[in-house]
Amino acid sequence: MPGKRQRAAGVAAKGPLITGVLFRKSGGHGFVRPEGALPGRRDSDIYVPAAAAGDAANGDTVAVRVSHARDVRRPGPAGEIIKVIARHTTRFVGTYHESLGVGWVTVDADGLPRKVAVGDPGAKGAREHDKVVVEIVRFPTVFRDGEGVISEVLGKTGEPGVDTLSIIHEFTLPGPFPEEVLEDARQHAARFDESIEAGRRDCTDRVVITIDPIDARDFDDAISLERIERGHWLLGVHIADVAHFVVEGSPLDQEAAARGTSVYLPDRVIPMLPEIISNNLASLQPGRVRYARSCWIEFAADGAFVAAEVQRTAIRSCRRFAYEEVDVFLDNPATRSVEMTADVRDLLGRMRDLSRVLRARRSAKGALELAMPEVKIDLDRDGHVSGAHVEINTESHKIIEEFMLSANEAVAWLLSEAGIPFLRRIHPQPDPRKLRQLTEFVSELGFEVDSLESRFELQRLLEMSRDRPEVHAVHYAVLRSLARAVYGPQPEGHFALASDCYCHFTSPIRRYPDLTVHRRLDALGKGQRPPSDGLVDLGLACSQLERRAEAAERELVKLKLLLFLQSRVGEVMEAVVTGVEAFGLFVQGIDLPAEGLVPRDSLPDDRYRYDRRSHMLAGHRAGNSFRLGDRVRVVVAKVDLERRSAEFHLESRQRRPRGKASEKPKGSPKALKRGKRHRRW
Repeated sequence: MPGKRQRAAGVAAKGPLITGVLFRKSGGHGFVRPEGALPGRRDSDIYVPAAAAGDAANGDTVAVRVSHARDVRRPGPAGEIIKVIARHTTRFVGTYHESLGVGWVTVDADGLPRKVAVGDPGAKGAREHDKVVVEIVRFPTVFRDGEGVISEVLGKTGEPGVDTLSIIHEFTLPGPFPEEVLEDARQHAARFDESIEAGRRDCTDRVVITIDPIDARDFDDAISLERIERGHWLLGVHIADVAHFVVEGSPLDQEAAARGTSVYLPDRVIPMLPEIISNNLASLQPGRVRYARSCWIEFAADGAFVAAEVQRTAIRSCRRFAYEEVDVFLDNPATRSVEMTADVRDLLGRMRDLSRVLRARRSAKGALELAMPEVKIDLDRDGHVSGAHVEINTESHKIIEEFMLSANEAVAWLLSEAGIPFLRRIHPQPDPRKLRQLTEFVSELGFEVDSLESRFELQRLLEMSRDRPEVHAVHYAVLRSLARAVYGPQPEGHFALASDCYCHFTSPIRRYPDLTVHRRLDALGKGQRPPSDGLVDLGLACSQLERRAEAAERELVKLKLLLFLQSRVGEVMEAVVTGVEAFGLFVQGIDLPAEGLVPRDSLPDDRYRYDRRSHMLAGHRAGNSFRLGDRVRVVVAKVDLERRSAEFHLESRQRRPRGKASEKPKGSPKALKRGKRHRRW
């Protein structure tokens, strides 16, 4: 009865056909993003009710008929999927179980709206609660189950490593490198002898250092810094010359383009390039001659930009620092607990001074600095989760970040001034409607702000909230109000960084867009002007691969935290309210940054009223009001690994006075990172 289904879904029978990609949600409904939609914008997304989505799955390319009517519950157009044009994948990860002599797979996350029948019990040797990969033969709809075949058994749910394998298959992350790609890398290794080739500037006598995580295996950026005439600064940002080894069109290049980015999971790294390149030939290891692209930036004494150029160089890093070592120096520049030469000690002092000057100038331009906690998983020797903590962004991190931002902006300026088309890092202006909603939201929280359509008022809000209990709620709300940063050749700026022209240049070992920028610099050096053909599609592909990596990393952290919580049901933990809905409270632990829901029916007996504007659940009895930013004590009540959710119950609550600083999260000082991470702007 298609007519009834259409009326039930609020979709008109006639309207234009639009082609796009479906993003399906756990409730069965979804949104179709039309082909050609502007990167970072959601205005043109078409809402598809569950009953109108047919058998389309998340990520499929579909044809959707847009209705003339609107769904009263949601702004924007609605539609019905008429046809699946191309499947994103036919392989899904799920949990195997048996019922009435039939094997079934319940697919993880939001992949499919219903379970999938897989025939005889024990297919492929699968046992109850095993994680499996299923190949879909008939896709399910909200009205019928699907059919499929088990293609691989990953192992028992909860065993070390099974969660990682599940995420790798779920997000179709890359596997081992093909032999032809490894052979390409081996040939470069055989030819490289650390001699300095003609046309490459010898900078091996300069004081150059690297600063990375303590367990980093690849080093793609190094720093030098001098004071020159008139009190000016000469900053050298030396980036691994990956393009020297990864020749355009070669097997290495084709594989790197297909991967787009390295993926940093809690217990492993899936690299963009083979380790022969990423951890050896192109890695700026201390005491070794390494090829680099050096971006030289001259600043006036007050940090004003004067000039920049990029050269092909050879450098020799004289010291590898961990962030923790640099922080010890910054706390006490006279310390002798960290060994270094006098030249290196002076360099660190200059780096501290210039980074503070540059950071102040960037802030004065209206750059936004979001305090977004990054959760790090702690693993024991057997791969079990032993805990988790929020990583602190210390001054040593900020020094490197500031210099990377400067180099990225300088390179983008050089290419733009020369008229060279290149992949920019674009962060579009936010939607004014979302900023008006944000203004209303934070006003209800007690923050006195003018219109947040002003970047400087946004900046003031972020600073005001930084030492308040609502800090994470406010910063998350600001982030949700902003568009997503993307790659593309469009001459647009970067809103969050207050930059008119920006690109990614500093991480070619782990990001393909950076490698393309290095090649454009080659063309500039040769006096060539490469065409812009294909840059739009390349930007879209790189943006999608970046989103895939981010989603996989985020989902695996969540899953590992749930596995850790599963053995702690009944324990009490301190938490903060990070979201308020009519059905309950979302909370995040303070010492252990796990997230979950406190259902409304588990709150103290009362009649609760949900106030959307003030983000509050208010009871009639004294003390039974809950709002964003409140501190609470919760009990771990239930963990559901299949649904990837945790349920907490309230034990007691502690309201903190408004405006008082919240505690800093505690936690283990160590986490497995295996690679340098910078903010994803």
